Amino acid sequence: MQRGSTLCVAGLYLVLRKQHGHMGWWPADTPDEIVIGAVLTQQASWRNVERALNNLGTQGRLSIDGINRMRTADLERCIRPSGFYRRKAAVLKGFASHVISVHGSLKMMLCVDATALRKELLSIRGIGPQTADSIILYAAGRPVFVIDAYTRRIMSRVYGIDGAMGYGELQQYMSSRLDESAELYNDFHAQLVELGKRHCKTKPLCNGCPVMSYCLHGRRNAK
Repeated sequence: MQRGSTLCVAGLYLVLRKQHGHMGWWPADTPDEIVIGAVLTQQASWRNVERALNNLGTQGRLSIDGINRMRTADLERCIRPSGFYRRKAAVLKGFASHVISVHGSLKMMLCVDATALRKELLSIRGIGPQTADSIILYAAGRPVFVIDAYTRRIMSRVYGIDGAMGYGELQQYMSSRLDESAELYNDFHAQLVELGKRHCKTKPLCNGCPVMSYCLHGRRNAK
């Protein structure tokens, strides 16, 4: 691959993997913690989500069953650092109630076929495509590519893809260019998040970016 030429999507992953190493994401110990974190991370920094998760852990409530048994006011107090705490508390309570009443446990829910699981997740109030796919990929271990703001921004800058492309369309763009692998999708998503945090910010820091030589935006700015 010549520098300055177009980098395929799989090649982009390899460049980022070489730069960052294996990311070992999602940062959680249990599927329950992944699910709760996926809801809390909506419109929140991970640092603030960690504070909320720690609060739940201190109360012994860092599980779907624990959330289901909590008083709403206590849940709101624990997750307040993540922002929009009343809305998120309502989503978590609704999610937990659904899981316990329909499946009995999160473990049983995550055994459902991926297509049916996604449809079910999206039927729960407050669970959108990104949150649903995060749960399917990271908690259930099924191969689905998660599209977030970092992915949109990086794909737009590196390849010139329309930033307004629909969620499903951009997801298809990514997955059709990669082997179907939960491990690959997991690490690639984490690599994109890391690139977004370090370089591809809202105001990009192109100097030192590992993909600048392949990036349409970066090459234009370098001229």
